[in-house]
Amino acid sequence: MAAGFDTLPMPMNAAAAVCADLSALDEPETLAGYTRWRADGGAESSLRLAGLHCAACAGLIETALGGVPGVLAARVNAAVGVAEVQWNPTRTRVSALVAAVRAAGYDAAPDLAADARALRQRESRLALWRLFVAAFCAMQVMMFATPIYLAEPGAMAPDQQQLLHWGSWLLTLPVLLFAAAPFFSGAWRALRQRRIGMDLPVALGIAVMFVASTGAAFDPGGAFGREVYFDSLAMFVAFLLGARWLEQRARQRAAEALEGRLAALPEQAMRVLDDGGVERVPASRLAAGDRVRVALGAAFPADGALLGGVTSVDESLLSGESRPLTKGDGDEVLAGSLNLGAPVEMRVLRSGAATRHAAIVALMREAMTQRPPSAASADRWAAPFLLGVIVLAALAALVWSVIEPSRALWVAVSVLIVTCPCALSLAAPSALLAASGHLARRGVLLRRPDALDAMARVQTLFIDKTGTLTDARPVLRGVERVALANTGDLDALHRSAAALAGWSNHPLSRALARAGAAGAGGWTAVHETPGAGIAASDDRGREWRLGSAAFVGADAHDDDALHLWFGPAGQAWLRFDFDEALRPDAALAVARLQRQGIELRLLSGDRNARVQRLAARLGLTLAQGGATPQDKLAAVRAMQAEGHVVAMLGDGINDAPVLAQADVSLALGEGADLARHGADAVLLSMLLTDVAHAFALARRTQRVVRQNMAWAAAYNAACIPLALIGWLPPWLAGLGMAASSLVVVGNALRLAR
Repeated sequence: MAAGFDTLPMPMNAAAAVCADLSALDEPETLAGYTRWRADGGAESSLRLAGLHCAACAGLIETALGGVPGVLAARVNAAVGVAEVQWNPTRTRVSALVAAVRAAGYDAAPDLAADARALRQRESRLALWRLFVAAFCAMQVMMFATPIYLAEPGAMAPDQQQLLHWGSWLLTLPVLLFAAAPFFSGAWRALRQRRIGMDLPVALGIAVMFVASTGAAFDPGGAFGREVYFDSLAMFVAFLLGARWLEQRARQRAAEALEGRLAALPEQAMRVLDDGGVERVPASRLAAGDRVRVALGAAFPADGALLGGVTSVDESLLSGESRPLTKGDGDEVLAGSLNLGAPVEMRVLRSGAATRHAAIVALMREAMTQRPPSAASADRWAAPFLLGVIVLAALAALVWSVIEPSRALWVAVSVLIVTCPCALSLAAPSALLAASGHLARRGVLLRRPDALDAMARVQTLFIDKTGTLTDARPVLRGVERVALANTGDLDALHRSAAALAGWSNHPLSRALARAGAAGAGGWTAVHETPGAGIAASDDRGREWRLGSAAFVGADAHDDDALHLWFGPAGQAWLRFDFDEALRPDAALAVARLQRQGIELRLLSGDRNARVQRLAARLGLTLAQGGATPQDKLAAVRAMQAEGHVVAMLGDGINDAPVLAQADVSLALGEGADLARHGADAVLLSMLLTDVAHAFALARRTQRVVRQNMAWAAAYNAACIPLALIGWLPPWLAGLGMAASSLVVVGNALRLAR
């Protein structure tokens, strides 16, 4: 699909807006880095945005993108500055999408590490410059205002006082025209689309304050009186820009996690040719079966298996595991992980979008573009609230024009400034963002931001057994002779059985093959009977079998244990005993969850005797074995019918129906099909203790959200009456508004530690 992209027609209205520097965005090689092609012929692209300041900006950008012909849907997350756009490749191009965002007054770049990092740096530098100009000019204006405040009545000549006012006016111009530009541009963008944004009351307050102060400075006897508030204006802008810069830094920290994973994948790979030579090719062109050479310190360009040699691999960006892992011949390595031990060669198993790295990036993109319900509700009430603020300020000015006309204007300005609901709108999103980033660094990826709210209310957790509490790979515990006539060498028979087991992908066969050095065996005519075992002939033509008791010919009773029998057809000579390996942190995770007051229920499709034995080892009293998918679904629904908030922890493959039914679902994220799991949270770290940590953090997050909401409500309840009765000057209103936002963001950032 992408190969013929440059031949597609482009709408004239979009083409007119596209600059020459955007044409490179439509190249197939560039598109592959941030665009996913869907089965229905559509495309989905991720764009990094700049210039966002509040939730209202997200709605403006979504409206702008929705107006481009061929755009099917657009979602913007203002917290992290990411847009996810679904579009029709036959009707539009990515360059037209970026042009539409720029026409709306913002900026956009492909969500690639280099471009997004450059865009973020430009945005951060500009924000710092605006803050510096506002703060520097505010200090200078305060120097001019201080003599007026400190002088006794009549001690300063009118011409001297007016000269100081003129100097203050001159120093306020850079604040108004440069530092405060984002407030005016944001308010204008909203009005142009017939919407009310949070920048509108701020822009109105700044404009009214400047106009009235200018009138008082140049015509002291005029309609605006003698009082000037240039110092209040400059300080207000500086305080608010400082708060916004800190909010911007919080958003950018969340973006760094995704950019780190994007940057982890190398752009080129060294492919080994049939003649032993090496050619350098783009990593996107690798295919399954290719041999690739990976240098020391380089990143693996695809998922694959090592071909000889031993090395250390850093998978911290993929799983959260900070310690390097030792990998040897045949071990699987993941795209994006770092080769720290020695130069090695690998056989490519999966490349491009099929890698686990690509699946993790796709999940992160999806999670970052999801907007929590709290943010959506804030968008709904923001417009009527802001309209009410403007009406309230107008009524306050009208009342004060009767009581004391000289103060009417300043009371209205204070009301406009102090009631801006920035802190209230940031209360929940900032906490959820900080907590999500904290979990992502530990290797727990949230696919739904509001899953934290559900986790905080969970009362019952259902846990799957196989592949969740236990390792999916069984472990060989011992080998025993089972035939008296068997006089062969035990070690030699063991090696022969391991060699035969190497022909099978059955979990028990693979465990036997891994357990020790396999002999050559010399097996021929190998064939496998599904569900029974594998048979082969030795160099003398004699048939040997490895498998179940009935398949090999053993006289064995069913004791619910895991066994393999080996011997000539009809004669079982050896029995291999296996056991399930409990995950190392399973007992600790169960204990921590129980201390949190969460009721744990073991739910497995395995035989009931095995399930009960494992439950006893972990101290679980509620366990059910032999459960079909329908039984698991019924168990979860029964608990929900009793009013319980239910969570499910499984491997995300066989437990899909019950994961979908649970109020919140968690899946272990091992394997390249990670992106197809429907869980609310994915454990990339594969550590069960991180489940307990996630539930504990969810409860902390809920407490922080309640604290933020209480603070924002208390601030508005206290300050609005003070502004209405004239006890809150504009400069103090600006300080209070900026401080309230900083308190909310600072309280939320505690969750990131």
